[in-house]
Amino acid sequence: RLFALASAQGGYFTAAQAKDVGYTYPAQAHHASTGNWIRVDRGLFRLGEWVPGLHDHFARWSLWSKGRAVISHETALGVHDIGEFEASKIHMTAPPGFTMRDDALTLHLADLIPTDVIEMTGFRVTTPLRSLIDVAAAEPDEEQLARAIQEAERRSLVTPKQLRARS
Repeated sequence: RLFALASAQGGYFTAAQAKDVGYTYPAQAHHASTGNWIRVDRGLFRLGEWVPGLHDHFARWSLWSKGRAVISHETALGVHDIGEFEASKIHMTAPPGFTMRDDALTLHLADLIPTDVIEMTGFRVTTPLRSLIDVAAAEPDEEQLARAIQEAERRSLVTPKQLRARS
């Protein structure tokens, strides 16, 4: 049961999830000490022999946020393979009042509507449309943004009408 759960979350799982499927805390400590599980953070593990996929590490941040934060902005454009934006940190959007912080993240606070979010394996990400709007609001290099928009339009991920309506 733990393998099935972790498989749906990029190989990651929480201590609470492991306990729910029958692993006591001493059993968890044993699996972590023998290398069966890799301790990623407090109360967060990854299966030791899991071969990570391209975006599996985003599941870690989804679990860290207790499912409240969504991959967004430049990071989301990278998930959708749009444009050439690079960010030194992972961008996530969480609801107002979210108080958790980590130095690896740039957190944005906003209420996202359900149509702005896509479910991926183990994490959620903003749609190409919402991601482009979020990045545009931060006043990036205009040429780089224009190329990303053209690419998204060419791939039929957004339309000019959608962009005008949401901007």
